Amino acid sequence: MGRRARDRRRQQQQRSGGGGDGDQAVRGWSGGYPEIVKENELFERYYRELGIVPAGEWDAFMAALREPLPATLRITGYRSHAKEILHCLKEKYFKELQDLEVDGQKVEMPQSLSWYPEELAWHTNLSRKILRKSPQLEKFHQFLVSETECGNISRQEAVSMIPPLLLNVNPHHKILDMCAAPGSKTAQLIEMLHADMNVPFPKGFVIANDVDNKRCYLLVHQAKRLNSPCIMVVNHDASSIPNLQIDVDGRKEVLFYDRILCDVPCSGDGTMRKNIDVWKKWTTQNSLQLHGLQLRIATRGVEQLAEGGRMVYSTCSLNPIENEAVIASLLEKSQGALELADVSSELPGLKRMPGITKWKVMLKDGQWFEEWKDVPSNRQTQIRPTMFPVKDEEKLKAMNLERCLRILPHHQNTGGFFVAVLIKKSPMPWNKRQPKVHQKLPQRTGDTDVTAPNSDNGSECIAVEPALAENEESKKVQELQNSDTEQSKKEGVCGPPPSKKMKLFGFKEDPFVFLPEDDPLFLPIQKFYALDPSFPKMNLLTRTQEGKKRQLYMVSEELRNVLLNNSEKMKVINTGIKVWSRNSDGEQFGCAFRLAQEGIYTLYPFIHARIIDVCIEDVKILLTQENPFLSKFSTETQKKVKDMAMGSIVLKYNPDPEKPDELQCPIVLCGWQGKTSLRAFVPKNERLHYLRMMGVEVFKAKRKEEEESESKTEEEVQRRLAQTEEGMDVEEHDLVTKMEAEVGEESSHSPVESSAMEVENKMEDLDQSSKIVNSHVSQESKDTDTSNVKD
Repeated sequence: MGRRARDRRRQQQQRSGGGGDGDQAVRGWSGGYPEIVKENELFERYYRELGIVPAGEWDAFMAALREPLPATLRITGYRSHAKEILHCLKEKYFKELQDLEVDGQKVEMPQSLSWYPEELAWHTNLSRKILRKSPQLEKFHQFLVSETECGNISRQEAVSMIPPLLLNVNPHHKILDMCAAPGSKTAQLIEMLHADMNVPFPKGFVIANDVDNKRCYLLVHQAKRLNSPCIMVVNHDASSIPNLQIDVDGRKEVLFYDRILCDVPCSGDGTMRKNIDVWKKWTTQNSLQLHGLQLRIATRGVEQLAEGGRMVYSTCSLNPIENEAVIASLLEKSQGALELADVSSELPGLKRMPGITKWKVMLKDGQWFEEWKDVPSNRQTQIRPTMFPVKDEEKLKAMNLERCLRILPHHQNTGGFFVAVLIKKSPMPWNKRQPKVHQKLPQRTGDTDVTAPNSDNGSECIAVEPALAENEESKKVQELQNSDTEQSKKEGVCGPPPSKKMKLFGFKEDPFVFLPEDDPLFLPIQKFYALDPSFPKMNLLTRTQEGKKRQLYMVSEELRNVLLNNSEKMKVINTGIKVWSRNSDGEQFGCAFRLAQEGIYTLYPFIHARIIDVCIEDVKILLTQENPFLSKFSTETQKKVKDMAMGSIVLKYNPDPEKPDELQCPIVLCGWQGKTSLRAFVPKNERLHYLRMMGVEVFKAKRKEEEESESKTEEEVQRRLAQTEEGMDVEEHDLVTKMEAEVGEESSHSPVESSAMEVENKMEDLDQSSKIVNSHVSQESKDTDTSNVKD
């Protein structure tokens, strides 16, 4: 918030408070909003009756729900870098907090989550207000903010970290995240795939899905921080996500996943500590309405699970209608194909309650029903048979519902959560007959174009015979198929058509175009960087069919297989990491494409030329100076650069085990060698991260830079406004460009997304007289933001 906006708000509060403090007390407001009373009689009555809280613990349970949720953070990224951040936290920032007092009270130290592996998750009760009261705390707060911005620390609720851990992911696993946004669990899965940093292309991959098109872009933002070639974001309804095919030795086979995360939409009464609106909005009706959707999503998940595979079903709800009822119904109709895994020995230190076997159903008016036969006909649309527990004691015992996990808030100061781990022993009863594929693989020549589902450029369509339906909607689906058959024949589609045409929302995505094997674009790149013969050039793709290819992206071989064989079935939002960017002056230096920082860790193992090993002092110079002269670097670096042609280079730092006080994780940077200088092409947040890991104090410099940029931006806007009022014709685009340059963004290779957003945020804090210019800049900022996210 800008200084002027804060002054205006302060004046408004003083004016509104002129009638005396009693007026504020009556309204109970802080910032103008009435305080929410953390009471809900129906909630207490419901859960007391169900008995999910052990005897004698009810008061502690309710007291915990009324307390704010501690802030929890998880150190993300690949293992060696995560350990360096942990070392920095413990040895520098946490030590500075010891014996620190604010307003006469000793600051409570952050604590590691005892059950999370390798101390990579922590929680703290420090509020933002306290964090800003002390220089030491403010420095710690700045560290958290900066590391979160560049993706090395993730704000994630403690209980939300449990499902990925219980999936037991290995680097070769094919994983589906069915309801993935906003993406914190997806990030955990990607990290597990890349457990070994020396393997640039793990055999496994993550397909992250979400039904909400806008949330998919939030998901992309989270996943992109990890720079993995093994992640694909798609946009589908999880309850009807399509079967995909892959090429196995020249024939099409249905893709079954080794691991599936099924974190379904829920009523969220386990989140009352952070979402206080739930207190006044909670009713049993929410669970009754969601039960059917949750069961459909879980059913679709187990259908796509490989035999021997593991699916984790989770909700942030305590309600058995959304939890045990869904699991029991799934187990019953699986007829032995599924079983609940016993995970009592996993995650030692995590306090959990076993799943329950008896529960009742309650309407929002407080009316209880113990069995389906008791439900009157006029209520049978709200209450369904699958919401009740199984009455057959033998069947109930065989289900082992006590193997489910319920996390209660008062046990370890967390939110409420439910987890069940399912293992698939055999095909589902309605899927005993495997889907048949009706088309052989065609021979591909030239550019291989994987288009968005709504394109009509004649791309192939692979149709799979639908699995046998198990519900009452199957007849309607079959009628739809029959009515569309004639139209499908006209369009050249082989086999039965999809059950219904995919509805598309949001942006129309650019195509994914794989480079052909003989593309002349690749030869200069291969020669300039001396790429290893094993480099998988067939995995390179672009996002344009016409004109110059400006960016080259890369996916793993397995994701390439998925993309090529499912172009008409999926709406792909994003996949691949950028590995090369076209440089306008690059051709005169031997190669038109320079290396991109986000893909350098994937590319580096294949590059055998233009690599310069640098010492830690050289790295500090590269990261703190914009375009340093060669004379500033070590003698060894100068010798290596001397005989090397100008152009894009790789700068590699190798840690020295004999110097434990220095940074102990390898760093690979993209750079550019000029005639007399050497520079690094590294985004701003990443620069700050590396400098911090090397012990360089960046807090003061960053704060000074932010203050200067804010001052300059406000002065520039005021000057432009004065010109506008005088009737001068000002181009809004020039205004945005100039302000972006003065906000302090990095060189031209850096995305303009953050700078445009900064300009927009700063302008919102100015006087009402700036509305005309503000509207133009805001629109332009949004356009810029969209283009960056999509690319």
